[in-house]
Amino acid sequence: MNDTPGWASPGSAPPDGPEPGASGTAEPADGSGPAQPADQQGPGPQWSKEQPPAAQWSAPTGAPGQDQAPPPPPPGPGWGGGHPGGGPGGPGGYGGYGSPGGWGSGWSGPPPAAKPGVIPLRPLGVGEILDGAVSTMRTYWRTVLGVSLGVAVVMQTIVVLVQGFAFSDLSSANALDDPNASASEVTRAMSEAFLSTGVVYLVVLIGTVVATALLTSVTSRAVLGKPVTAGEAWRDARPRVLKLFGLICLLILMAVVLIGVPTVPGIIVALVGSEDGGIALAVIGGLAGCVVTLWLAIRFSLASPALMLEKQGIIKSMTRSAKLVRGSWWRIFGIQLLSQIIASILSSILVIPFAFIAGLFSGDGIGGLVDGTGDLGWTFLIISGVGSVIGRMISFPITAGVTVLLYIDQRIRREALDLDLARAAGVPDQGAAAPGPTPGS
Repeated sequence: MNDTPGWASPGSAPPDGPEPGASGTAEPADGSGPAQPADQQGPGPQWSKEQPPAAQWSAPTGAPGQDQAPPPPPPGPGWGGGHPGGGPGGPGGYGGYGSPGGWGSGWSGPPPAAKPGVIPLRPLGVGEILDGAVSTMRTYWRTVLGVSLGVAVVMQTIVVLVQGFAFSDLSSANALDDPNASASEVTRAMSEAFLSTGVVYLVVLIGTVVATALLTSVTSRAVLGKPVTAGEAWRDARPRVLKLFGLICLLILMAVVLIGVPTVPGIIVALVGSEDGGIALAVIGGLAGCVVTLWLAIRFSLASPALMLEKQGIIKSMTRSAKLVRGSWWRIFGIQLLSQIIASILSSILVIPFAFIAGLFSGDGIGGLVDGTGDLGWTFLIISGVGSVIGRMISFPITAGVTVLLYIDQRIRREALDLDLARAAGVPDQGAAAPGPTPGS
């Protein structure tokens, strides 16, 4: 028996219907029309008195008193409509799933996945991940741009202050290009360059991860089609901030150790033996450390959303990220790299004009900045900093959104998270429907 409302299987009799094989006349369900003799009726059980609505299913038609066999269905793929032995109900037997009126036409494939928010609830393709990040920024632009602007302003203010007070003189960098420079001058120039780059990179890294943490709440609710304010995003992220910074510090420490330790043998060889050989050995060790660091960076790239959304600890979130990335390292690396390239291009389009204007207003003009004879004055730093804030305000939502959507996509692929998301979004019967094909991976 089929208990689906509005549908009854041909040949199934309800408890109050006539017994199989009973003789006599069969009255139509509505009591009208001529009665047919029993010897003109087809073999087998009688039609149910409770016929389904005509819009959902139709009984076989024909002249009264004639036994009609359904015409054979045309060959073709699909269940019900066009499958051999489909049964009565039209050329496709009982019909097929997906017809506009219910049962009565060929199978048109699985229904599309539910899409309560910015992405469909199924495994995502590369384009859908990028489109989901952009759609989140476009749909919830007040919250997304507000969070990104706040983080970018704080981060760029620190960068401007550090560069303005500690690293504004560019003349020391000339020692790197001067063949007559002494070893102490070269060492000082290299130390300042590494320190300046390291401080700026550290500030940018912290700001990027904090922006990712705050935007995680926005993106996760955007997937469900539920809006969120900047205050709600901060309330969601605030209990996890300390653990998030602990995660950042641990990842930075790992990177420093992995890059620094392989260069130690080369430095020792350069000090006690062959200088050229030691430098070559240090470079090879540093490159090997960079490769391992890159591999671990992608392996732990989903630790931040795991920490924020699953309320995990630092080590557990890194373990979760490694589990989700396992077997998909190159795919995640490619998507992350593509998102970084897109974000960098968009950011550069906004930053370069501000840098040009800042060069015009600086003391020695653009020429002084190009040939290294000038310094990074406050005018240059402030104007270029405004451009950097605007650029990061656009790039943060893209990189952060891609990271969160990659995390959600990996959990959908490995843990059927789409079913939980559908229930959270209030989508009915999502678990009974086929997920549909994945457009690329």
